Amino acid sequence: MPPAPGYSQGGKTHTVPATLHADNRGRLLERLRANKDVPAGSVVLLEGGKDINQYCTDIELVFRQESYFMWTFGVELAGFYGAVAVDTGKAVLFAPKIPESYIVYMGELPSNDNIKERYAVDEVHYVEEITTVLEAMNPATLLTLKGVNSDSGLTSHEAEFDGIKKFKVNNSILHPEISECRVFKSPGELEVLRYVCALSCEAHKDVMRKARPGLMEYQLESTFQHYVYYHGGCRRVAYTCICASGHNSSVLHYGHAGAPNNSQIQDGDICTFDMGAEYYGYASDITVAFPANGKFNNDQRIIYETVLKANRAVFKAMKPGVLWTDMHLLAERTILVELKSHGLVKGDVDEMMKVYLGAVFMPHGLGHFMGCDTHDVGGYPEGVERVQRPGIRNLRTSRVLEAGMVITVEPGCYFIKATLEPALKDPKMMPFLCPDVLERFKNFGGVRIEDDVLVTKDGAENLSPYVPREIAEIEALMAEGR
Repeated sequence: MPPAPGYSQGGKTHTVPATLHADNRGRLLERLRANKDVPAGSVVLLEGGKDINQYCTDIELVFRQESYFMWTFGVELAGFYGAVAVDTGKAVLFAPKIPESYIVYMGELPSNDNIKERYAVDEVHYVEEITTVLEAMNPATLLTLKGVNSDSGLTSHEAEFDGIKKFKVNNSILHPEISECRVFKSPGELEVLRYVCALSCEAHKDVMRKARPGLMEYQLESTFQHYVYYHGGCRRVAYTCICASGHNSSVLHYGHAGAPNNSQIQDGDICTFDMGAEYYGYASDITVAFPANGKFNNDQRIIYETVLKANRAVFKAMKPGVLWTDMHLLAERTILVELKSHGLVKGDVDEMMKVYLGAVFMPHGLGHFMGCDTHDVGGYPEGVERVQRPGIRNLRTSRVLEAGMVITVEPGCYFIKATLEPALKDPKMMPFLCPDVLERFKNFGGVRIEDDVLVTKDGAENLSPYVPREIAEIEALMAEGR
């Protein structure tokens, strides 16, 4: 009996059944059928991603499917369209027709029957037939995708093709409905996320075993990338790897083209490594911190345990009905209490919170939704407003937590010149700061501890529990590699 259609990279990699995307479509159709603004006989129309060349060259970049299309159909190939009839659930894919001459370079191409079976849809036609096929479906309205991603501020690409003007099109209904579907993960999606998170944890452990003073940051980046691809079939990482050592670890998105993980790791450095694999379009996002030489010194221990306490406090408090902004404030407060106990700040913590001192040490938001994108959609739907105050205004969502959401918990404590120097001159903040002690930490960098967390019906589940977090565990793991 042939295997059920789906995706696998072979070996011990996770098998994703095509039913995952049929389930996603079903959840979307439920929402659309309940929406009184959706006319009977409507058809959802999505356009997938296209191959992209490296500027004006003939070098094609490794293709990655557009996330909404991936969520809906699971197609890893470029140049597709997809349609779903709202009333009946009929799913149709439109494949690009490739000239036979390309076979010499690209290999045998799947037939439309192969595509139909692989992705478990009702029909497959060529893109050139899209107008004729849609006319036969006789849609009252084509529901196309157009909306602003509240995280990036960028607008999704709306489906377009020659002949679309023959149809009535509505581009305002679909985006909020499908975005909200993506916020809540199905059991099948959670299995993929558990797999890619567990794999990323093992890759981080491999990096920690192999870390040494004298190595370049990018050498450990390559260790992570090799592990997730070789052992887990992940050709892609979910975002640019952040492999920051020493003072670099105070740069929140280190690893970009201007700072491409290219410093040499020094004895005495703290390393803050933020890396996650991507499997079949689903992301992981995990940050670890460890001493380059395998042993925490006193200052590293202080800051690491401060951040770990904030991480654990948030995880313990998470459950449905909790406001995410309150979790951010809990992390800030926990960090300030710990810094006070070690003499970096002084005074009343409640008063510190009133002047937003927490944002000096943790200027980013506590976490973000995660799924088909590392910073997943749905953070600020209509009716959810961004709170304009230091720290919290950088949150990628301020929603009330609900079961089925997957969100990162990533408190951090950093010593950043651009935030500390103004604070030391601010009459509202100066009384709480201890300049002599802070001077000792000016080149420390920073620590972030990030887990990927599922909100359950009565609490939370850590999807990334396999990476060591306690200091003794980290030192023992690093000793294994020595």
